[in-house]
Amino acid sequence: MAYDGLVVSATVKEFREKLIGGKISKITQPEKDEIDFVIRNQKDNYRLKISVNPSLPLCILSDEKKLSPISVPTFCMALRKHIGNGAILDVKQPDQTLKCKGLERVVIFEIEHLDEMGDLGKRYLSVELMGKYSNIILYREDFTIIDAVKRISLSQSSVREVLPNREYFIPDAGGKKNPLELTEESFVSLLCDKPEPVFKALFHNITGLSPLTASEMCHRSSVDPDLSANCQPKEALAKLYQGFNEVVSSVAARQSPDPVIVYKDGVPSDFSAFPLTIYDTDSQYEVRHFESMSDVISRFYSEKDKSSRIRQRSTDLRKVINTLLERTGKKLNIQEKQLKDTEDMDKFRVYGELLHTYGYSLTGGEEVLRCENFYTNEEIDIPLKKDLTASENAKHYLEKYDKLKRTRENVTVQLGETRQELSHLESIQTALDIAESEEDLQDIRREMGDFGFIHKAQGKDKGKLQRKSKPYHFVSEDGYEIFVGKNNYQNEDVTFKIGDGGDIWFHAKNVAGSHVIVKTGGQPMEDIPDRLFIEAAGLAAYYSSHRDDKKVDVDYTIRKNLKKVPNAAPGFVIYHQNWSVTVEPKNMTEVND
Repeated sequence: MAYDGLVVSATVKEFREKLIGGKISKITQPEKDEIDFVIRNQKDNYRLKISVNPSLPLCILSDEKKLSPISVPTFCMALRKHIGNGAILDVKQPDQTLKCKGLERVVIFEIEHLDEMGDLGKRYLSVELMGKYSNIILYREDFTIIDAVKRISLSQSSVREVLPNREYFIPDAGGKKNPLELTEESFVSLLCDKPEPVFKALFHNITGLSPLTASEMCHRSSVDPDLSANCQPKEALAKLYQGFNEVVSSVAARQSPDPVIVYKDGVPSDFSAFPLTIYDTDSQYEVRHFESMSDVISRFYSEKDKSSRIRQRSTDLRKVINTLLERTGKKLNIQEKQLKDTEDMDKFRVYGELLHTYGYSLTGGEEVLRCENFYTNEEIDIPLKKDLTASENAKHYLEKYDKLKRTRENVTVQLGETRQELSHLESIQTALDIAESEEDLQDIRREMGDFGFIHKAQGKDKGKLQRKSKPYHFVSEDGYEIFVGKNNYQNEDVTFKIGDGGDIWFHAKNVAGSHVIVKTGGQPMEDIPDRLFIEAAGLAAYYSSHRDDKKVDVDYTIRKNLKKVPNAAPGFVIYHQNWSVTVEPKNMTEVND
């Protein structure tokens, strides 16, 4: 995640456009490390959200509204006293000295305010977005601190005290240079003696750059990011400066913003204040463009939080499924071994029959009977128990044959049931990976309860499981509706309720996955455009257990060719006529019904 100085610069641009000249009408502190401002500028109200949560530090314009606590926290009271009803004169991003424009991960709001005596004065609110060191600090014109949301004593930090009446300053970041002041000559001089990969040398020695930004600069300049900076020819470093300057100037000069979020398999993985070319050739990644940096940060954190929250809430189900998969896998191995042990059972039947035929020649005490096998016309040696008669040896072999025959019949049935159960569990595991909402998890809980994998919900809990989620709904480039089931109950509905006999059905070949139905409107298959098959098959591959593979085989057939598997879990079907296609797993933009 790249919450670097360039991202802060892009948000400062938004703040300058919308907040300068505005008046702070409301200040709340919904969380111990979060402050919300309502700022009225002419006829518009803006909500400024500042969070210094170590895992989610941010400073953005947001529509989210949180309830305030009953008792007002001390820092919130200090803000109301010193900047309440104040006017925002300026918003800036400083360098480490606080004297020049820079790319520190710090936003400073300059606020004009009337004090208790009615005198006009200035206050400064510094928002430091530095991971676990993030803080919100209020200070005066002479740089003395008034208060901070996180007070830091000398016993907590030997670098800087953040306490009332202490001097406010930004700690030195190891001598990093201000990127806005670097010329080509100073840039090359700075990096040419650094004995580390050049992309690391960039963000280790220049303020405001992240590893992602540094890698993007190398990519744009066609410079090997892993080659040490001190091994790079000066021509390559000069070329790198051009890529560096292109990125920094496009954001820091506050041109039209073009922030992006990078998605991997539909889940946000990174964001940036500028377009990223480093992912252009990797089909696993999708780069989406947005109009504002605040929108990017808000959406990234909410989607990331949503994804992690659903995964956290499904932990208990995943644990149950993993345990059952392991247990069922072991049971399958035992049954397959038992079945393999019955492969030679016909040999014992032949031994018994041959002993009944040739046993008269035995006189007693022999360990082997050599005779002709009348099934193959070859000689055969039959091991004997010398303390048993020929008839008793024959009976022993025939009883062993009967036992193995019964074992084979029973194990064959059990194997079918175990394989079916394993497929069912794998399909539920895939549904858990696809789940995106609490309703999706409720469908899965209901199915697991119905089939005895967990205790079935009773009473009040049963009422919570009545809400049902809806299948995915997509529209192809040619306007055809495509429906994708998220779990087995939805697969059943998509195939046999939403799908008509003439519609086309897709499913990843021989693996757990979603049912995909393309609504054809009664059109014959030969009239349907070829790219629709690729789009629908790509969805079937993406919403399967093999979604991370580069290529996946997908079966498709007319829906009327499908038959339900008797006594099987919902969504399990058989078909004897189909076509196949190999495609790259690919998602589409869902239609909001």
